[in-house]
Amino acid sequence: MPTLHDLIADKLEAADPEARQALMLIPLDNIDRWLADGVLSMPGAFLNWRELIHDAGRCPESFQRLLHLLRADTQEGRRWREFSPFAGVLSAHERQAFFRQCIYSH
Repeated sequence: MPTLHDLIADKLEAADPEARQALMLIPLDNIDRWLADGVLSMPGAFLNWRELIHDAGRCPESFQRLLHLLRADTQEGRRWREFSPFAGVLSAHERQAFFRQCIYSH
């Protein structure tokens, strides 16, 4: 069963370059807003995300690393996703469809 982060990775990967760029601004805006509001318990984790997202917008290898971290069922992937800035990348409709699928598959 896919996770929300799998769906985020799929959406980023499938997007055309212009749409991908717009989608990548969402987590960057989240990070900037959360840092400015001082609500983060682990700002370093979000700064790491910010760096990776910036790099992913410029370098195909970094974009692949971003996708890997969103999808990987590894300790490293889980550690990164504990501090995920990707709220808002999936639409309300996409999230609702995911949760409906979860309910019906159990």
